[in-house]
Amino acid sequence: MQVTRLATNPDGRRGQIGWDASGGRPRQKTNLRNLARAIGYVRRYRWLVFLAYGSLFIATAAQLVVPQLVQNIIDTITNAFAAGRILSLPAVVQPAAAQQLGKTIQELTRVQSNANGDLLLAMAAIVGLALLLAVFAFTQSFNAERISQNVAYDLRSELFAKIQRLSFSYHDRNQTGQLMIRATDDVEKVRLFIGQGLVFALQAIVLLVTALLVLAFTNPALTLVVLPILPLAFGVFFVFGMITQPLFIQVQMRISALNTVLQENLAGLKVVKAFAREPQERARFARSADDLLGQQLRVARIFSFLFPIIFLMANLGQAAVLYFGGRQIVEGTLTLGEWQKFSLYLAFVFFPMGHLGFIINLMSQANASAQRIFEILDTENEVQDKPGARALGEIKGDVKFENVGFRYFKGGDPVLAQVSFHARAGQTIALLGATGSGKTTIINLLPRFYDVSEGRVLIDGTDVREVTLESLRANIGIVLQETTLFTGTLRDNIAFGKPDATMEQVIAAAKAAAAHEFIQEFPQGYDTPVGERGSTLSGGQKQRIAIARALLLNPRILILDDSTSSVDLATEYRIQQALDKLMQGRTSFVIAQRISTVVNADQILVLDKGRIVARGTHEELLETSEIYAEIYSSQLQ
Repeated sequence: MQVTRLATNPDGRRGQIGWDASGGRPRQKTNLRNLARAIGYVRRYRWLVFLAYGSLFIATAAQLVVPQLVQNIIDTITNAFAAGRILSLPAVVQPAAAQQLGKTIQELTRVQSNANGDLLLAMAAIVGLALLLAVFAFTQSFNAERISQNVAYDLRSELFAKIQRLSFSYHDRNQTGQLMIRATDDVEKVRLFIGQGLVFALQAIVLLVTALLVLAFTNPALTLVVLPILPLAFGVFFVFGMITQPLFIQVQMRISALNTVLQENLAGLKVVKAFAREPQERARFARSADDLLGQQLRVARIFSFLFPIIFLMANLGQAAVLYFGGRQIVEGTLTLGEWQKFSLYLAFVFFPMGHLGFIINLMSQANASAQRIFEILDTENEVQDKPGARALGEIKGDVKFENVGFRYFKGGDPVLAQVSFHARAGQTIALLGATGSGKTTIINLLPRFYDVSEGRVLIDGTDVREVTLESLRANIGIVLQETTLFTGTLRDNIAFGKPDATMEQVIAAAKAAAAHEFIQEFPQGYDTPVGERGSTLSGGQKQRIAIARALLLNPRILILDDSTSSVDLATEYRIQQALDKLMQGRTSFVIAQRISTVVNADQILVLDKGRIVARGTHEELLETSEIYAEIYSSQLQ
């Protein structure tokens, strides 16, 4: 059983991780199910797989033929040398000497005369095989890289799309830096295994199995000397894989923590400098870097044992073969050519064993990263289209909240309780209250950034959970309190929700938001580049661009979350005049800290601790609501 708990991450912050319900240690999976899922993406590129792995088999076959040619060369040389020695003897003793070799004088003469031709033929074959190996090794390597890059593209695209679809509640519980590292470093770890580790693994298996079969047919007795080492080696690799898998998961967690610290500091650099916190932030970054370094050294320590053990096993096997093979040569049951051929094929047995250490390293990292990737891809979105959800279509803008309750986390304290109100089409509803009273939560429920815990939200009599999210949000224009602009031009940002908008439409929206004049003051006008997060604009300018962006959609429902909080009184007046005209005929929800911006609202809702404590027009509330009267009085003073 898995439960979700907020726990302290390596950087000291709190985030969501999986824990085993039976104890307090993080639950780490060590099976290869997630890695197998990632490898399954390879099936999408069957033609590239055919090219890559077909080339691998041809290149490997070319390698496996070479030892036989080496044997032929050595046997040709030794036979020619022996024939020459015998033919240089006196003619009287030549037949007897030839008989000892099991040859006739004519056969020895033919061996000696054909030796140069046989050597040239064998050397030409080796050169040809080398060229064949080079061509198909390139084809294999290039196409394997193409496969891995395409799989990485698919994983990153799916991760990005999933992160975009996940509800706000998921992002409330997870750090931005951790999500970023899964779409970058974790995907890269999986890509490296698919592009290199998987190829090496298949090549190792083909070499190992084929070489063992050839050895078994060539010299069964000598092959039996090697066989006991193989199960021992594979046992060692299995144990190392089990040990390193959790360690690599911890490495990725610490990389995420380090990335989170870096991302937060870059995003809040002005605050860090303003409060002269650079030394403390450097120390915080150093702690995360030290945690990562320590974990990586723990992994390195494990692999520092693995490779010497691999070479020890290979050397033990080589020593055993040298001894027993040497005895066979002395006894005359093994030629030098056969011995050299056996040694080369034996290298094809031990060479994959050396590669297995590299493969187990890549595989452990890739499996840990695949688990983290599919944790996101498998996350069930708390806010998603119901089966059979229909498009909302054109609406009038009649909005009802019926006994709405909301909690950000299951079992947490209620943020809203028994909230009910009716906003008729075209009305302006103002939400007023202290910080934390639930104003922003109400407007977040309307476009289904979150789903209600109790009750329901209706638009034109339809529960918002019964329609598709895309069609719902297409009818709602939003200007949030925290303005976010994207890298690009001012025109791109205004047309963000409607990329096909004409320049005339963009200018009209900018004029309505009182943004046209300051845009015209820039040398490049609407083509002026916007710095990262709108850093080249003032707070008021960013807010007016955001208002223009919402107005360009011409929505039936308009949400303004304290949208004039970042502007001066003169600009606020101009924006408010434009908004008053634009809100006509639209259902508008306005959150404001200043009563002056909501006095003309059709209905003002006063909230306190998640409940509506008063409602009415400005005049009515002055007479009936003590809270409203206090706010009004304090702002006048």
